This record gives sequence, C-alpha cells and structure tokens, in this order.
Amino acid sequence: MARRRGGPAAAAATAVASPAVVGTVALMALVYYSTLFVFLDHWLGLGTPAGAAHAAAVSLAVVACFFAFACAAAADPGSVPASFAPDAEAAQGQRGLESRYCDKCCMFKPPRSHHCRVCKRCVLKMDHHCVWINNCVGYANYKAFIICVLNATIGSLYSFVIFLCDLFLKEHEFDVLYVKIVYILAGVLLFFLSLTIGSLLCWHIYLLCHNMTTIEYREAVRAKWLAKKSGQKYRHQFDLGMRKNIQMILGPNILCWLCPTATGHLKDGTEFQITNN
Repeated sequence: MARRRGGPAAAAATAVASPAVVGTVALMALVYYSTLFVFLDHWLGLGTPAGAAHAAAVSLAVVACFFAFACAAAADPGSVPASFAPDAEAAQGQRGLESRYCDKCCMFKPPRSHHCRVCKRCVLKMDHHCVWINNCVGYANYKAFIICVLNATIGSLYSFVIFLCDLFLKEHEFDVLYVKIVYILAGVLLFFLSLTIGSLLCWHIYLLCHNMTTIEYREAVRAKWLAKKSGQKYRHQFDLGMRKNIQMILGPNILCWLCPTATGHLKDGTEFQITNN
C-alpha cells in the first residue's frame, strides 16, 4: 500500500517545512507589517483611536487567516480507512456510485476519493493539491481551507483600502525615488493579491453551495454536455440544496462556521448522501 512514510504526522511536518508554506507565511508577514507600520501609521497614526481600531481589525484578520492556514496545511486531508471495503449492494443502489480500486495504493477507494500524484496516496473527497499549503485539500481540511481563503480575502482587501486611503488622503514625497518605488510595488502587490484571492473565494463559494469539488466540476462539464445532447437535465448527484450543502461542510451550528477546528459534524468520509432526482 503506497502511503506517505511516517503517516499523517510526517505529512504535516513536511507540509509546514516546505518552501511554499514558508513563502506564504512570509508574504502574510510582509503585508501585515507594511499595512500597519507604513501605510496605516502614515495615514492615521497607530497612536490615534482610529488608527488603533484599524490596527486591531487588521491584526484579527491576519491571526484568523494564519490559524486557518496552519490547520489546512498541518491536517490530514482525509485518509481512506484501512478497513474500508466496498458495499456491492449499496453501490448498486446509488445509481452507479460504486467504489473503485486504486492500482497505486492497492486498495479500494470510496466515492469522491481520488489518488494524489504529489502526496502519493488516495484522499477522501479530494478537491485539489494546493501548492501553497503543500497539502491536499480534501474531506477533513476543506473547511479550514475555505475559511483561510475567506480571511485572506478580507485581510488583503482591508490592506488595499488602507493603502488607497494613505495614498490619496495624505501627502507623500514621491520625488524621492525609493518612496515612489515602494508605493508602486505595494499597490500592484495588494491589487493582484486581492483580485486573485477574491476570485478563488468566489470559486469555492460556488463549489460549496453546490456540494461539488474542483475535480467533480470538471467531470460535470462533460456530464452537462452529454445530458443536454440527449435532451436531459443535469444535476450534480451530491447537490442537496444550498442550505444542506453548506451545513455539510461548515457544520449545522452557524456560530461555528468560521472556526476551522469545529469539525465534529464530519464522519468517516466514505459515504455521501445523494439527491433523489
């Protein structure tokens, strides 16, 4: 059976120590430092009530983002239980959702599971392998991942607004070359960071509301085309309605939706309810 050596603990240690993870954390630190100690301090001053309030809000967003990032990077995204075996009768009753056999892992994999070529193992409800957390995004850490993207979007947009306020509401010595370079680079970085992460958030909100993974979306594109060609209407088989879809990922308690460690609602990830029609 092909798995990462050392199990989930070794995988988590490898993820945290990767250059991509270190680079992502360094980028967080750079944006946080420049937002507070350069742009916000120059715009309002950190010693003023307004400046302190903005500093606290930015700090909260960064801490929440980093915590969710750490949870997504260090967590096991979902390993197929060693005792898992396909239920032939159940598979026939789920309209062809039979479990498959992975030749690389030499084991059966449940529905919605896929083999990751980077992790070299099967991952439950695999969405994709994220290079920035050096880990797969799967059944067990998808909530932490989407919360991380949400907080990163809020933080980057907040930083960009503070940058713009400082840029247009205060005077600067742009005749000094390094000042001009700093503001140009910061503006470009914050703009594209907000645009990229915001687009990623919108994409995963769409997937979340339809109870769909990135891999399943690609498969659904062809399925929709075939259904349309044959005069039928396609609906994703795991789409149970927006409310139920969100609760399956974030949990039934709305107060715990933004807590990446509140995953008590998750089961073993080998069985999923499907739509009746």
